[in-house]
Amino acid sequence: MKISTEKEITAIIQQDKWMMNLLKATSSLNLPDWWICAGFVRAKIWDVLHGFDERTPTPDIDVIYYDPINIDEKTEKNFEKALKELLPTIPWSVKNQARMHVANNIPPYSSAVDAISKFPEIATALGVKLDDENNVRLTAPHGIDEVVNMEVNPTPYFRESKGRMLIFEKRLRDKNWQAIWKRIKV
Repeated sequence: MKISTEKEITAIIQQDKWMMNLLKATSSLNLPDWWICAGFVRAKIWDVLHGFDERTPTPDIDVIYYDPINIDEKTEKNFEKALKELLPTIPWSVKNQARMHVANNIPPYSSAVDAISKFPEIATALGVKLDDENNVRLTAPHGIDEVVNMEVNPTPYFRESKGRMLIFEKRLRDKNWQAIWKRIKV
């Protein structure tokens, strides 16, 4: 199968019952400016492009949100706990991007999408959520060309710093995506 548009990406996710269950569970928390992002989206696209019948497992399901009013890490853990109660077999990871600049030692993000734009890889800088009618919405701050062309390059934010480029290169080695998805180009 070929994927070339955002509409095609949202359609394959909308048709995936497992993904929709995770999106509905997350939506039920009513988090401000929330997205499920990174490998959740990227792996689905690469699995479809590779013609895989089985889902490639991801180490965690990254849920991000943006709430500058309550930046207590304990709140994130409570949201994780609520998601685990809804879907206990899912490895949830919930992070408020309004506080992650402290953990990452960088200037504050202005929104969840701003945080996504500063992920290490363009192909991973993706997020999905449900709108009020339960339709999948996609954010791709750097576009979808790289993920649908199965290319892995650093985001502009990571490209501008030698230290961040070292993190990007280490992630490539550690993730070893080419062992799973043979057609990706690094």
